[in-house]
Amino acid sequence: MIKDIIVLAKQVPDTRNVGKDAMKADGTVNRAALDAIFNPEDLNALEQALRIKEQNPDCRVSILTMGPPRAAEIIREALYRGADHGYLLTDRAFAGADTLATSYALACAIRHIYKGGLPDLILGGRQAIDGDTAQVGPQVGEKLGINVVTYCEQIDQIEGDQLTITRRLEHGVETVRAHKPLLLTVTGSAAPCRLRNAKRVQKYKYAASALELDALPETWRKRLESNPEELTIDILTAESTGADIAQCGLSGSPTKVKSIESVVFKAKEVMHLSSSDADLETLIQTLLANHTIG
Repeated sequence: MIKDIIVLAKQVPDTRNVGKDAMKADGTVNRAALDAIFNPEDLNALEQALRIKEQNPDCRVSILTMGPPRAAEIIREALYRGADHGYLLTDRAFAGADTLATSYALACAIRHIYKGGLPDLILGGRQAIDGDTAQVGPQVGEKLGINVVTYCEQIDQIEGDQLTITRRLEHGVETVRAHKPLLLTVTGSAAPCRLRNAKRVQKYKYAASALELDALPETWRKRLESNPEELTIDILTAESTGADIAQCGLSGSPTKVKSIESVVFKAKEVMHLSSSDADLETLIQTLLANHTIG
């Protein structure tokens, strides 16, 4: 039986609206210049966790995200959809972290949350859209010393300590079995995450971290104080998790960005066609001539 699940989620820049100010001079992402969203594949991972919770009502689903204070927004989003609790790992020492430093900080946080132990299951998206490395999940599993299954599309069965999982690979699917504790990275081809629940939105819109209290209306603060166990988003730092500062942030990141290039695609030629037979024939002849078809 699965009793504890932690979902690794990330607030990422909306890469659909990347402009000239998207990167800083030091090669790190200028997050202040971009709209922030819930990383898409992390939502697929959350849905897998919530499906397990539906079958095991005593199962607890927690969200762990590393980022600036505003990353609490995606924790609330997860709570609206069915998660039970959230942890925000935030510290200036984490700034500029590459995948190695990020996975180290997340592993330290998980050890801290479970008092040196481990949850039954750790879920996360295959990769984040602001990096596309697919490295953080497997690195967290390696640092925690547990089994890792990547490219997961569906958890088919849970029988005792063993999970049966369908993986979506480039040339087909694969079914594997693995024992908990286990870390899974979930692909975008997995089931999409359910929508917000209206009752949960009304309840968890009051959820906040200690870093947000000063900005909350008085009525919200009172609501939070009356129900701190459910509505408080826990803050974790490098110090509270026992992380080695030398392995965090830029100092713990061997990956360095040497240069950045903005690539803009521009059409050289434009054809305006109607639905007439003559225009369609012209299009086909053009495609044949340049070997696009035929």
